[in-house]
Amino acid sequence: MTTPVEATLVNDNGQADAKPEIDLTNPSYYINRELSTIQFNRRVLMESFNRDHPLLERVKFMAIFSNNMDEFFMVRVAGIKQQVMVGITDSPPDGLSPREQLVAIHRQFTSLLEQKMRGWKEQLMPELAENGIHVLAYDDLKSRHKKKLADYFEREIFPVLTPLAFDPGHPFPHISNLSLNLAVFIKDPADGSSHFARVKVPSTLPRLVAVNPLDPDELVLPTVQKFVWVEEVIIANLDRLFPGMEIVTTYPFRVTRSTDMELQEDEADDLLSTMEENLRQRHFGFVVRLEVDDRMPDWIREILASNLRVVSHDMYPVDGPLGLDSLFELHKLDWPSLKDAPYTAVYPSPLIGDPSRIFDTLRRQDILLHHPYDSFSPVIQFVEQAAIDPDVLAIKQTLYRVGPNPPIVHALMRARENGKQVTVLVELKARFDEESNIEWARALENAGVHVVYGLLGLKTHAKICLVVRREREGIRRYVHVSTGNYNSITARVYTDLGFMTADEEIGADATELFNFLTGYSRQKSYRKFWVAPVTLRDQILQHIADETTHGRAGHIIMKINHLVDPRVIRALYRASQAGVKVELMIRGICSLRPGLTGVSENITVNATIGRFLEHTRVYYFHNGGKKTRLFVGSADLMPRNLDRRVEVVFPIEDPEIRQEIIENVLNIYRQDVQNGYALLSNGDYVRRADQHEGDAEPFSAQKWYLNNRQTFIHTAGFGQIKQ
Repeated sequence: MTTPVEATLVNDNGQADAKPEIDLTNPSYYINRELSTIQFNRRVLMESFNRDHPLLERVKFMAIFSNNMDEFFMVRVAGIKQQVMVGITDSPPDGLSPREQLVAIHRQFTSLLEQKMRGWKEQLMPELAENGIHVLAYDDLKSRHKKKLADYFEREIFPVLTPLAFDPGHPFPHISNLSLNLAVFIKDPADGSSHFARVKVPSTLPRLVAVNPLDPDELVLPTVQKFVWVEEVIIANLDRLFPGMEIVTTYPFRVTRSTDMELQEDEADDLLSTMEENLRQRHFGFVVRLEVDDRMPDWIREILASNLRVVSHDMYPVDGPLGLDSLFELHKLDWPSLKDAPYTAVYPSPLIGDPSRIFDTLRRQDILLHHPYDSFSPVIQFVEQAAIDPDVLAIKQTLYRVGPNPPIVHALMRARENGKQVTVLVELKARFDEESNIEWARALENAGVHVVYGLLGLKTHAKICLVVRREREGIRRYVHVSTGNYNSITARVYTDLGFMTADEEIGADATELFNFLTGYSRQKSYRKFWVAPVTLRDQILQHIADETTHGRAGHIIMKINHLVDPRVIRALYRASQAGVKVELMIRGICSLRPGLTGVSENITVNATIGRFLEHTRVYYFHNGGKKTRLFVGSADLMPRNLDRRVEVVFPIEDPEIRQEIIENVLNIYRQDVQNGYALLSNGDYVRRADQHEGDAEPFSAQKWYLNNRQTFIHTAGFGQIKQ
C-alpha cells in the first residue's frame, strides 16, 4: 500500500504537485541485481588492462576477478538454479524470472570470459615477458628444462597424484569444488579397449611451477623468471601414472559447486556443531558451472556433462588455462618495481604517546580513523589497553571477519586471563570465513571468554567494541564503532571509517545493543544508533522523505557498497522527482537507474575502483541548509542488510569530524575521475577518465590520500557541499 510520503510529489514551494504519479514499481526502472554484480566484476577486470596500475597489480586484478566470479557462481547462481529446481517463478523488482536471469548471466559472463582470456594472452602475458616474467607453454621449453621438470615431477608431483578410473566397476569419481582436473582417455594395447580416467591436480601444489630454480645455471639472471602451468607438467608425464597404456588424449576441466548452505537454526541444538557439519557438506553441493578446455571434443564434454548433471548453459569452454585466481601466485613475486609503492599509514596525532593514556584522550575528544591511510594500530591498542587496564571491568565485541592470527582476538583472551568480563559475538555465518571463525570461537571459549553466536535468522554484521571502565566519577563506557571488520590485514587494503568515543548516549546504545544480541531484549528504539533490523530502514526512509520536502534545496549523498532495496530506491526516485540532488557513490551492485526522465534525472551514480577496495559507508543529508545530518556505519542498502542482519549506523555530531568527512571523504570522491565510473541509465558503466578533457592528469581520490593525508589538505572550490 502506498504511504502519503510515497504518493506525494513536492514542488519548490512545498506544495503538493498535481502531476500524475508515475508507477515507481515499473520493472524498467530497476537493474537486475545479478547483472549489476557482473557489471561490477567487469569493472574489476577492466583494471587488469589499466596501465595506470603497475603490471603485477593488474595481474592481481585479474586474479580478483576470477575469484569473485567463482564466489558469484557458488552462491548467487546456485541460488537462482535452486529456484528453478523447485519451481519458483517469482521475479525481483526488475521483472526477470529465474530462468531469464540464468540465460542473461550465461550470455554476459561468456562475453567477459572471452575478454579475460584475450586480455591475458594479448596484453598481460606479453607485458610480463617484456619485464622478465615468462609464463611458458610446456611445448615451448628447451629439452634440458623438460628433463629438469621430469625430475621435479618424479620427486614432488607423482607421489601425490591418484588416477581414478571410470568403468562398470568404478563409479564416476566425485569432483570437488573448484578443483582442477584432467580428463584422460587411454587405450590398452593388449586388447584395444579404451578407458576414461580422472586425475585431480592437487591444490597443495604450486599452480605455476618455476623453471629457473630447476636450472642452477640460470640463477645468475635474477631479472628473468620462467614458469609453466603444473597441469602441463602432469600431462607431459602421464605415462608414469598409466604404465603400459597409450595416452590417447587429455584435457583439463574445472567444476564449481553450490556452497549456499541452508541452515535451519531453529532446529539446531548446537549452532557451532551444525555449522561444522554444513561446512563438510559444502563440498558436495550440486554443480553450477563446468569449465572445460575449449579444444575438448564434444564426446568428452558429453561424458562430463551427463555424469555431473549439467546442461549447456552450465558449461563454459575456455581458450587458455582454467582458474586464473592462481595468478595471485605471480603477484606474490618479490618484484617491487612492478607493484604499488609501499606506503606508511598515519598514526593520529591525538593518540601519539603512551598507549595507556588512550582513555584519557577519548574523554577529551572523539577520534576519527580513515583506514588504510590512518593506521589500524589504535584500534588494536584500544582493545589491548583495555585488556591490561586494572580499571576496565568488561569488554564486549562483535567479530565478523578477523583473519589469520588476529591480534584483537589474542587481546580479548588476555583480557579474560586478567579477570575482565569478556563477551564476544562471533558470526559463524560470515560467508567463506566460517572455518576461520569457528576456529577462533573455540579458542576464545577455551580461554574462558563468553562466546555467543548471535540471533536466530540474522547475521551480525555490525562492527562494534564496548569497553566498560570504573573511574573516579563512576562507570564510563568507551566505544569503537566502524564500517569495517576487526581485521588487521584487510585494514591495509580496504577503505573504512572508524570512530572512537566516550559519548554517554552512544555508550548506552552500545550496551543495549549487546543486550539485544546476547539476551532476550526486544529493544525497539535507540538514542543515536540506527540498528537493523529494528530501526535502520525506517530511519533511512524518513531522512530521505525529510530531504524530499526541501525540493531543489535538498541534497543527498550516499557512499556505500551496494544499493538494491526497492523501497529505498523508490524513495530516492521520489526525492529526484521533487528536485533533490542525489549523488550516489556505489562501488558494487546498484539496481537504481539514474538519468530517467521524470524519475531519476537528478540522480547520478559513480563507482570507484582502485588500489584499495572502497568499503566506507557514509550517509549525508543537507537538511535544506539547516544543520547537516551525517551518518556512518556498517550497512549497505540491501534487503539482507536491512531485514536479515544486525547493522549499526551512527551519527557524526562533532563539527570538526563532520567537516573532515564532508571535505576529505565525500568531496574528494566526487572529484575522482581517474578511478571513477559513471552508471548510465541502460545499466552500462563508462570510465570518467575517458570523458576527461585538458592536459592535467585526471584526479584520483586514493592517490590524493596517499600524497596528502598527513598534511590534511582540504579541498576547495569544487562544488563544495554546504554545511
